[in-house]
This record gives sequence, C-alpha cells and structure tokens, in this order.
Amino acid sequence: MNTIIEKFMAQVNENKDALAVFDNERNLSRKGLLLLADTIAARIPKGCKRVGIMMNHSVEMIASIFAALRAGAAYIPVEPFFPKERIRYMMEEAEVSVLITNREYAERFPKLTNIIVDKGLAIEETAVGDAEYDERDLAYILYTSGTTGRPKGVSVTNANVCHYVRAFCNEFHPDCGDIMLQHSVCSFDIFVEEVFTTLLSGAALAIPSDEERADIKKLIGFIKRNNVTMLSGFPYLLQEINDLPEIPKSLRLLISGGDVIRASYITNLLGEVEVYNTYGPSETTVCASYCRCTKDNVLEDGTFPVGKSVLGTEIKVMDEEGKELPDGEVGELCIFGGGVSNGYIGNRFEENKAFVNTANGRMYKSGDLGYYLPDGNIAFLHRKDTQIMIKGKRVEVSEVENILTKSEIIKQAYVAPKVDDNNLSYMVAYVVPEKENVKLADITDYMKDYLTDFMIPEYFVELKSLPLNVNGKVDKTALPNVLRKVAA
Repeated sequence: MNTIIEKFMAQVNENKDALAVFDNERNLSRKGLLLLADTIAARIPKGCKRVGIMMNHSVEMIASIFAALRAGAAYIPVEPFFPKERIRYMMEEAEVSVLITNREYAERFPKLTNIIVDKGLAIEETAVGDAEYDERDLAYILYTSGTTGRPKGVSVTNANVCHYVRAFCNEFHPDCGDIMLQHSVCSFDIFVEEVFTTLLSGAALAIPSDEERADIKKLIGFIKRNNVTMLSGFPYLLQEINDLPEIPKSLRLLISGGDVIRASYITNLLGEVEVYNTYGPSETTVCASYCRCTKDNVLEDGTFPVGKSVLGTEIKVMDEEGKELPDGEVGELCIFGGGVSNGYIGNRFEENKAFVNTANGRMYKSGDLGYYLPDGNIAFLHRKDTQIMIKGKRVEVSEVENILTKSEIIKQAYVAPKVDDNNLSYMVAYVVPEKENVKLADITDYMKDYLTDFMIPEYFVELKSLPLNVNGKVDKTALPNVLRKVAA
C-alpha cells in the first residue's frame, strides 16, 4: 500500500466518521471527503492523466485534489492570482487538458476542459470505477523557479509522497487528536506536507479564509477557535507568532521550512512549543532532514542546524569528485532515498543532470553547501552561487547577511548582489530596523567589528518589512532597485 488513495482509503475504513477537513463554512468526515472527491472525479474524462487545479482554498479544493488522484491522474496546482501567462506555460508544458476551477475563473482558459467546483458543491451518489493505482505514477507536478527564467516542473510520484508521510509520522506522531493548519499556497511543497501527512495519518486539516491567512491576529483567532495543534510555515510566520503577546495553547508543533530560521525569530516560542527546523528541496519531496530547535543548538551565525536525515533518506556532504567529506569540511548536500523525485518534465537535459543514478541509488545534487557537525547533524550554509568578486576579492553574500541579522538593532536583513554597467559587482543591504531612529553609522560601525571594509555593502535601504513571495522567501522583484552610477 504505497499510493495516496490506498492510504486514504485505509483511513476511511478505519473510522469513516472521523473529521478530515474543514473551513469556516463546511466540514467533512473522511467518508464525506471521499464521497465529494468521487462526485468531482466522476466528471473527469476517462484516461485523463494530468489535471490542473486553480481554486480558492477550501474544503472543495482539497476534495478536487483527491478527485484527480482518485481518477488516476496527477494534479498540477496553481493559485488564481498567478500571472496568466505563467499559468498558461505550466498547463501547456505539463500537457494539462482538464482544469478544475471555481466559476469566477472559468473564462480564463477556454481551451481547457473546465470542471466547475464551487463552494458548497453537493455530494452525489456516484460510482467511480477504481483506477489502477501504482506507486510509480505521478502524484503531482510542482513548479519551481528556473535559472533560465522558465519555471521548472518537478514530477513527484505516489511513492515519493508516501515515503514522506512515513518520515513525518515517524518524527511527529500525528493522530486523530491533531489538527494541522493549511496556510501555504498550493504551489509550494509545504502544502503537500500540510495536506497529505495530515489526511493519510488520521489527523484533520483546518483551512482559514484568505483574510485570516493574510492577517496574523485573525489567523491566531482561527487557530484558537479551532484548537489547531500543528503548523508548518516559513520562518517569518514563526517570527510573527513569536512576537505576539500570547502563543495559542493548543499548538504543540511548529515546523519551519523554505528558508533559514534564526534564533532571534523564536526566542519566546522555544519555551512554549516544539519548534523544528527542516531542510529539503522540492526535488526530494518536502523535507530531507529535521532538527528540533533548542537554546543549546544555536550555531555561531545565529541559525540552527538542519538536523539529520529523515526516515528513508540519506544526506551526504560531498566534494566535486563525489567523495564524502569529514566533519567540518564544506561540500554540496547530496540527497539519496525514497523522496528523490523523477526530475523535471519537458526538455530539461541540463537541469536534470542534478539527478544521478549511483551504486547507492538515485541521488539529487542540491546545489546547497553545508557541513557535518561533530554530533552528526548537518549545518546549512548557502547556495553554491552566492559568491561575488569585489575589488578582486571573493565575498560570500550570505556571510554579510548573517552578520547584519545578528545585530541587536536589525530585525530582518537581506543583502542583494548587483552588477553595474562595467560588470563590476557591488552589494545592496535591505534592512528592517529593530526600532526607530537607527542611524546608518550605527549599522556600519557594527559591521566594521566583524567584516573588512570591502565586505560592507555599498548601499543600505531601510524598509518597514521585507517583501515576501508566495513561497515565503524575499521577493527580489519587489525590492527598490539601487543602481550605481559609472564613469562614462
């Protein structure tokens, strides 16, 4: 039993009346979710292998995802607010012919067969013929940003997802008393963690409104009203919760992923709830490692280790020759095991070179650098491509950023490498001060204690907050552009 539908059917058979999913307008038991999924699946043409999902977050959206899987298809998730041409590109490359969507979005892609699913869709007594479920079949295609400017579609199988569900359950032990918050956009793999580890383990999924998702105070109100026990999100979400006067008592587990988490983000949380730092590219199915955050395992740069490999996965720190490195030596994080996906769809010959078949199984070369700690945990450093040359000297941009974020007068910081018209590199630091009236001299004087002059950014921009994209990372396109004048 190594497919999503088979595992969910086992949950239905175990306790069909147990709560599975709810939003502010509707709740469904496990059997109810299966029946609603079947109602939608009956409208998917037979033989369809790729189904697009473009919907507002709701019970019906979750049912539509299960409907695609129930019909033996893979789903391709997109948010309605994505640029139209980006969605069109994804649908065309993924060879999507059927799109499940809400009525308000039905006119956007008339060339696709639209299946309209609105809020409150009634359950119909529908006989859905069981498809042939195979663990090797694709479960979903998730698009990530591509270095060429084209988004890359990562193809993830049923076996990959079931592997991760086992790893999650082995570490966090969810059960029918747990309620997981559904906070992530559908196009990021935190969404996969929220949905499948919950519904395939017997826990329930809680879906807030868009308004609640966008406002931390309203989101906390939703968490309190519904006794949410588990939350998986980006570091900045945990930082927002950390800064609240009171942390909801129902929460037992906070999982941080998608970006670097710093000790300063979770000072209040550590004494109240279990906080985990996680690591894993979408290419290896959600997370490849976990680390329980404590006051005792903060690294010198103010971050936490990414921990040890999850069940069924192995992360090795390797040099360019493919040899494993000893403790303390920096190398590329290479990931083996049940989460390693099929790779990218389409004509991606160069990008797919990151996936390598070895004597120890399929490996994904992450492009991330890190090193082993003496206790066996792994420390994440940065991407391989964050070094620039300034005045003939090599500068690690992430090191400059780490120094800034360790300052008591800086709440958040992002350092952007830039290149002028003479092809010379420089840096711009975007900073969110911890308090008002922080002077530039205060920042630069602090940095001079740790960095040589050429490593101090040439420009500083003060912001009220860092703009984030839908994946919870700094949105580089939304940052003010700072151009350096060059001599004619």
